[in-house]
Amino acid sequence: MASTPGTARALICTLELQLDEHVLILSLFSELKIGQKLNEGKTKQIFELVDQPGLVLVQSKDQNTAGNAVRKDQMEGKAAIANKTTSCVFQLLQESGIKTAFVKQHSDTAFIAAHCQMIPIEWVCRRVATGSFLKRNPGVKEGYRFSPLKMEMFFKDDANNDPQWSEEQLLEAKLCVAGLTIGQCEVDIMSRSTVAIFEMVEKAWATQNCTLVDMKTEFGVSVKSGEIVLADVIDNDSWRLWPAGDRSQQKDKQVYRELKEVTPEAMQMVKRNFEWVSERVKLLLEPQASSRVVLLMGSTSDVAHCEKIRKACASYGIPCVLRVSSAHRGPDETLRIKAEYEGDGVPTVFVAVAGRSNGLGPVMSGNTAYPVISCPPLTPDWGPQDVWSSLRMPSGEQSSLL
Repeated sequence: MASTPGTARALICTLELQLDEHVLILSLFSELKIGQKLNEGKTKQIFELVDQPGLVLVQSKDQNTAGNAVRKDQMEGKAAIANKTTSCVFQLLQESGIKTAFVKQHSDTAFIAAHCQMIPIEWVCRRVATGSFLKRNPGVKEGYRFSPLKMEMFFKDDANNDPQWSEEQLLEAKLCVAGLTIGQCEVDIMSRSTVAIFEMVEKAWATQNCTLVDMKTEFGVSVKSGEIVLADVIDNDSWRLWPAGDRSQQKDKQVYRELKEVTPEAMQMVKRNFEWVSERVKLLLEPQASSRVVLLMGSTSDVAHCEKIRKACASYGIPCVLRVSSAHRGPDETLRIKAEYEGDGVPTVFVAVAGRSNGLGPVMSGNTAYPVISCPPLTPDWGPQDVWSSLRMPSGEQSSLL
C-alpha cells in the first residue's frame, strides 16, 4: 500500500517521539547502573538497578490512556506531573506510618522503589457514588455518600476488562506472589490498609477544600522482605477529585475519559487540570496547625506580660500569635481581628490582656464561640481592683481568669 504524505509525517513524528524518549531515559540513567527492563505498562516502565539489589527505577511516560488503552494520547510533560504527584502522596503516606514501596524521587520523571511482585488486584475505595458504580448498581443516584466507605476489588485482566471480584473469589484463587500465598490474613491487610490510605488522603485533600470522591490502590510483595506494601503509583490517574465537592470542577483523569474529541485544545485543558493537582499536592505535605492561642493585648505596654504567656505556650508546642487591639478605643478593629481567626477552622483560644478597666475580655467573650481567658497584667497598686473588671461579667457571658 502506498503511503500518503500524512502517513509519512505521522510515522516520522512517532519515530521522533520514541527517539526522544530513549534519549531522555539514557540521560536519566547516567548516574545509575540500569539493568533490564522488568516490566512496562501503559504509563510507566520498571527497570532493574544493578548496583542496588532489591530496588527498581519507576519511569513515568508522557502518555494518557483510557478504557484499557482503547484511547491513547501523548501529553507532553505528563511524566513529570505524574511523578511529582505520586512522590508527594507516597511521602505523605510514609510519614503517616503506611508501608510503601516508595524509596525516594530520583528525577523529574522517575522514582526509586522497592522491587515488588504485584498482586493482580485493584482495590477501589469510594466515598461518593459516581462513574462505573452507577452503571453496575442501577437505582443509586450520583452523589450518594458512602459511610462507611464502599470497598470494591477488581482482578487485573485487560482482556476481560478487569472483572469485579468478591473476597471469596480472591481467597479461592489462592494467588501466590513472590512466594506468599494470598489468604485471609493478606486480604485483611490490604483491605484495612486501603481504608486507612483513603482516609489519610481524604483528610489531606480536605485542607485544600477538595473532595476525594474515590481512589484505587495496588499492593505488591517486596521480593527482599516478603512484606505486603503499597506499590505501583498514586497519581491523577488514580482518583476522582472534585474541588469544593463540585463535579463540574473535576480535576482528575475523568476529564480526559469524557472527551468527545481529542484535540490539541482539549489536551491542553487536561494538562492544566493535571498541573493544578500536582501543584496543590505539594501543600498536602505542609504541616497543618491543629490549634493555637491568639493573645490580644490592649496596648504595646503589655508586650512583656504577653511574652511570658507565649513562652509558656511554646513549651507545650502550641502556636501563639500576638495582636494589639483596644476594645475601648477600637471595638470594630477588635471584632475584625476576632473574625480573622474564626474563619480558617483552626481551634483557637483567645487570651485577653488588658489592665485597669478590662473591656477586652468581655467584648471578646460576648462575640465569639471560642474560649476567652482574661489574663490582666496585675500591679501591686491596682491588682485587687483590676481583677474585678475581668471577673464581674454581664449575665449570659463567660470569661475565665488566668
